Amino acid sequence: MAPLPGILKSAGRRCSQVAGITEGSGPVRGFRAAFPGMWNILNGTIVNTGTVALGTGLGLAIGPVIPERFQRIVLTCLGLVTIMLGVDAGPMTMGSVVRRFGEGVPTYGARVGLVVIASLIVGALIGTALKLHERLEGLGETIHRRFGKGAVVAGGDADHASARRFAEGFLTASVIFCVGPLTLLGCLQNGASGDPTLLYIKAVLDGFCSMALAATLGWGVALSILTVLIFQGGLALVAYGFAGGLPPLSRDLMNVVGGLMLLATALVILDVKKIPVANLLPGLFLPPLVVWVVEWVSPGLLMTVGQ
Repeated sequence: MAPLPGILKSAGRRCSQVAGITEGSGPVRGFRAAFPGMWNILNGTIVNTGTVALGTGLGLAIGPVIPERFQRIVLTCLGLVTIMLGVDAGPMTMGSVVRRFGEGVPTYGARVGLVVIASLIVGALIGTALKLHERLEGLGETIHRRFGKGAVVAGGDADHASARRFAEGFLTASVIFCVGPLTLLGCLQNGASGDPTLLYIKAVLDGFCSMALAATLGWGVALSILTVLIFQGGLALVAYGFAGGLPPLSRDLMNVVGGLMLLATALVILDVKKIPVANLLPGLFLPPLVVWVVEWVSPGLLMTVGQ
């Protein structure tokens, strides 16, 4: 069997070909000529935004001709897929962390579990205090009223429901596209070493996902293109600045927290519970800080295997 890195690199090349964006294509070649250094850092993010834009456009085109019952079942399937991604990024990564870093330490699972719990709760408190969900939802509704149908039909319950649907499409797509192991690891790898393989794989997955989301939730999904560009581009630039200085344990625990956020998003998509997922986002960035504090207070409590 071929080694995993080789499989991923081959898949990444195929993904870029499927997306129709190659390093020698017109727009990409122009960007590389204008910003040669930036291309090596942001190429994965640029390809990703391109596939999301393409998928969103296709979804908006076919959405009006798809009967509502088919839209509902597509949304249900997306919710189930999001559960799978959340389990992979959360519980599965958690088990991998315990096996990798806690060999011979019976209580290691509880230790890293407390890091995840603390990060999620403190992050949720910060996000709730800052009213991130309400602010992002309000931003989506404002943009809808300014540029969407709400600009034509002022006021009314129908307009409010349409604005809420627009905001839901924006928030749901933003969380799905920007939270998860492929996002974090792909941006760190792209920024630190110039390898966009993981982001090319993510780009194709996001392209299909954006098409389904746009067909069911409308053109609010299009606004998530900016989220992908800013969030992933920012992560890649941070990774370039720190050159991969984040400990592997901290990266893995960030993925675990991200997996829990994906599970929360799945509950929203499936209409099980309306969770203000945006309020949880600060917790995604807290595991490195919590790990640093714990190691400063009690060295070796978490980083036990020469990390």
